[in-house]
Amino acid sequence: MKWGVTILLLLWLGLPTLAQTQAQTQTQEKYWQLDIKGPIGSGTSDFIVTEIQQAQAEQPTFILMMLDTPGGLYSATRDIISAMLASDIPVVTYVAPGGARAASAGTYIMYASHVAAMAPGTHLGAATPVQLGGSGLPGADQPDDTDTPKTPDAPADDAASDDAPTEDTPAQKSTAMERKTLNDAVAYIRSLAQLRGRNAEWAELAVRDAATLTASEALEQKVIELIASDVPALLLALDGREIQLGDTRYVFASTQLTGELRQPDWRQRFIMIISNPNITYLLMLVGMYGLLLEFYSPGFGVSGVIGAICLLLAMLGMQMLPFSTIGLALLGLGLALMIAEGLAPSFGILGGGGLVAFVIGSVLLFDTPDQAFRIAWPVIGALTLVSLGLIVVVVRLIVKQRHARPVSGVESMVGLQGEALTDIAPTGYVMVQGERWQAHSTEPITARQTIVVLAVDQLTLSVRPLTHIQTGSS
Repeated sequence: MKWGVTILLLLWLGLPTLAQTQAQTQTQEKYWQLDIKGPIGSGTSDFIVTEIQQAQAEQPTFILMMLDTPGGLYSATRDIISAMLASDIPVVTYVAPGGARAASAGTYIMYASHVAAMAPGTHLGAATPVQLGGSGLPGADQPDDTDTPKTPDAPADDAASDDAPTEDTPAQKSTAMERKTLNDAVAYIRSLAQLRGRNAEWAELAVRDAATLTASEALEQKVIELIASDVPALLLALDGREIQLGDTRYVFASTQLTGELRQPDWRQRFIMIISNPNITYLLMLVGMYGLLLEFYSPGFGVSGVIGAICLLLAMLGMQMLPFSTIGLALLGLGLALMIAEGLAPSFGILGGGGLVAFVIGSVLLFDTPDQAFRIAWPVIGALTLVSLGLIVVVVRLIVKQRHARPVSGVESMVGLQGEALTDIAPTGYVMVQGERWQAHSTEPITARQTIVVLAVDQLTLSVRPLTHIQTGSS
């Protein structure tokens, strides 16, 4: 009996340690999977960076990043790569399933990962940076006079001399800025290629000439390390692979691992939603309409509160997107002209001009060659028609209502009929809407005669006999 109690006591004391050891073993036998699909923006960047930082504490075996992206914002890509380079946990990128791509920003992320893999039928590349809010960067084969420095023996231009320094034109300044952006991107991706031991020459071609590769070509060009048809095949191919992780060598043991799919939290999902150009555009219009309705038809403030909230959310979304101030100004001008058409009809001149400015402003609002960060044409068309209908119809109804006859208060009594309770010469009392009022008239009125209210002066009504109104109107 004593031995039994002792054994039970020892088991009870050892349970916490056993549970902790088992939990640690389970943690070490897992890898984290992040599914990245769609354009890479601020929300996606926040999700990936947060997961990589959290992995440093929870220590999964490695992080598997499933990629299918057309590209993304340069600043968001930089944040992701910085977190990957500082990570003590290996990051494996895998372009999958078949038909997926790692274009533009995805190519930079592939080069920054510890192991890069692709599924058959996928491709990567086209990593040329674009000038957000303007045209794309020129290719390296395009002539550029500013690329060739002048030697001391080169003849000077006839229009300039040593005594008269020349000034760069806006086109030359733009070209210089494009060149700086391009060279910075080339140096960045070459440094990533050299760090991970990948093909730096092709990386430069992907940036300068927007070169692309299929999965088999990428493996042949030493841009990636593995081709796998699915995740189980990738885990099998990773098993036993050795990589350099900081100052140590890391060997994958991935055959017995189980995956844990990581999902964005509510805050990251919210950022992803409002940083969508279509959602930001919709929030901005709802905010403008809400404030407009509150201004023209004051009430309980519901439309004003909703409009202010939507407008602030739209400003937050635009802060995370490459928006154009010219597009925003044209959008505001279009709304103003359509409002003017609703207030003072001009046979469609103001409304037509406002409609054109509204459409152009909507197109240029997120003026970037990257289609992932532009407003969809169906959204622009639908909201343009809705805006035109709201402004032309609703604004006119509001203005008509403001000029309509009052239905309450003393002003609503003008034009009402009543009955004289006493003789009015020139003052007396009348009954209007069941109420007794003191009245004043410039014409004599006998008791029980029908009267019409002409004006209200504090508590005295100015009236005339109904027969006078009828005679005057006839």
